[in-house]
Amino acid sequence: MLRLFHKSLKTGTVTTDYPEKRSVPVPGFQGLPEWQNQSCIQCGLCADICPTKAIKLQYGKNDSFWTVDPKKCIFCGYCVEVCKRAIVQSGQYELAESTLQTPHVQAFKHSVHIRHLDSGSCNACDWEMTTLTGPVYDIQRLGFDFVASPRHADVLMVTGPVTRNLEIAVHKTYAATPAPKLVLAVGTCACSGGICGKSYASAGGVDNILSVDVFIPGCPPRPQALIQGLLKAVGRA
Repeated sequence: MLRLFHKSLKTGTVTTDYPEKRSVPVPGFQGLPEWQNQSCIQCGLCADICPTKAIKLQYGKNDSFWTVDPKKCIFCGYCVEVCKRAIVQSGQYELAESTLQTPHVQAFKHSVHIRHLDSGSCNACDWEMTTLTGPVYDIQRLGFDFVASPRHADVLMVTGPVTRNLEIAVHKTYAATPAPKLVLAVGTCACSGGICGKSYASAGGVDNILSVDVFIPGCPPRPQALIQGLLKAVGRA
């Protein structure tokens, strides 16, 4: 026991300063791609190779340019591989998008309880979510915590595309969560259906089933991105 205390004292604090200080991604992290429009010849190879069809050509008044939908992008980097001259990986990961007109600041303040709902994920987003309760990210310091029942939750964090066999479970979980409540779509699959899309086996993104308040893109989203999405949901980011 004394050895454990000594090791803890020697190690010191390991908890990140995020969100007070922005976390720099590790080398090699790709993030959302960005276009250097002055170098783009609009050949369309990037759109053709994109597995989720996240890349679209947009038309302005006097020109046209390529854009990427963060809710569909899986950070695979295929577009960069076929067009290194015009596309770069930005390393950007703070991509949470809120649809709330007025965040529930007064309702939740600094005590927010989360229920994780897996609607058919590959578990990549789930593993990122588990790190939030560890000593490195420790979301309890920010007033968030996970609960075992939707009846005790303020927030539903949904991962994965909604599989047909889990549609009823998603509806029942939402119904069991008391109001006021928030729904967060975590990861590209939950945001848009991802590479699974919409089919006989999948309903696609969570917003096809429930009203989503915050979208947190990424495949999977980094823990910092999850924290940003939670803070945005309660009006603290």
